Amino acid sequence: MLYSNLGINEKGHLTVGGIDTADLAAEYGTPLYVMDEDVLRANCRTYVQAMHNFFGEHAAPLYASKALCFKGIYPIIESEGMFADVVSPGEVYTALAAGFPAEKLFFHGTNKTDEDIRYGVSSGIGRFVVDNINELRSLDRIAGELGKKQKLLLRLTVGLDPHTLEAINTGRVDSQFGVPIDTGQADEFVREALACENIEVTGFHSHVGSQIFESDSFNRQVEILAGYAAKMKEETGFVIKELNIGGGLGVRYTEADPLLDIPGRIAEIASHLKNECERLGLDVPRVFMEPGRSIVANAGLTLYTTGGTKEVKGYRNYVTVDGGMADNPRYALYKSEYTVLNASRMDDVADYECSIAGRCCESGDRIAEFIKIAEPERGDIIAVLTTGAYNYSMASNYNRLPRPAMVMISGGSARLVIRRESFEDMIRNEL
Repeated sequence: MLYSNLGINEKGHLTVGGIDTADLAAEYGTPLYVMDEDVLRANCRTYVQAMHNFFGEHAAPLYASKALCFKGIYPIIESEGMFADVVSPGEVYTALAAGFPAEKLFFHGTNKTDEDIRYGVSSGIGRFVVDNINELRSLDRIAGELGKKQKLLLRLTVGLDPHTLEAINTGRVDSQFGVPIDTGQADEFVREALACENIEVTGFHSHVGSQIFESDSFNRQVEILAGYAAKMKEETGFVIKELNIGGGLGVRYTEADPLLDIPGRIAEIASHLKNECERLGLDVPRVFMEPGRSIVANAGLTLYTTGGTKEVKGYRNYVTVDGGMADNPRYALYKSEYTVLNASRMDDVADYECSIAGRCCESGDRIAEFIKIAEPERGDIIAVLTTGAYNYSMASNYNRLPRPAMVMISGGSARLVIRRESFEDMIRNEL
């Protein structure tokens, strides 16, 4: 099994957290998002403990809300000692509605409107992560109008290519995110920020990409940022207090993906940062990281009901399911690989080669292609693993399909945390 919380019961059904997935599908319907709270909490603790051990007690992981944002997740991550980053006013609203402390939120985004900024400042957001000079000027003006002094980090681009997918590569000089160091524009950015009256610059932020397994990108990132902090200290007198090094550590979607030692990786990054700070005569700043995918991805799976099989002789077999790109667009967008199982026939030999096709009227609506599972019959439950990240958060009503329900399991029981959308929900705002 790809993960230790998965098993097979006496009926030959896939279990998750000890619960029969066929029973979950029967009780809650499909498509169905399933989140294992025990796995989610264990992932939180891995980051919290490792960061405290290697960066110090004031270091903290920020849960990257864009990976999976709904009210029920915020009490969990807060109770595990995590902060959170948010990238839109909707994510801010969701976190606050769940009772998450505003001072533990970091507000990201490449194009925050004046309304977004005003909402964030008036809500008491702990830090803004400022992406560009235009946002900086608007934030300074709006904070002044509200009579507040807003803390922020400046997002810098370090000019690294982590060799990941083009769509999730954010560290190169030519990026829509942040201000590049290599071109000299970051110097102007920092100087103007330090001159603003209504903001307090606490440090820098950088993010090099996502789904990264190799170590060099993060090590080089902290070396570059430490060197840049020393340069700014010498030229402007600014002493960095906080450093947010982003997220991006990879997760296993298939057996081909490597196992990643997250505490070991954090220890390695911490060692590089400490060595550079010592060499440059800097105090080690308070460090933040932003895990999202590696907190929720392997805690989730999605259950579908198959409509049966279709053979195109001489070409391939198709297995059709009652979901697809509307609830998981990642294959259509990135050709992302997944582990797919016939949850109803786990004791059967997985020798039926097929492509999993969704129900949308799009030729690109696939979950996986040319994989092998136990041959299904109409009504079998298909499980797609590692769907906790970027599935519900990217889901849509394309083809007027209601978004699925989500259940959270823990200790052998399940509870509904997001109800299934109804047809009435989809037309609620239409006049």
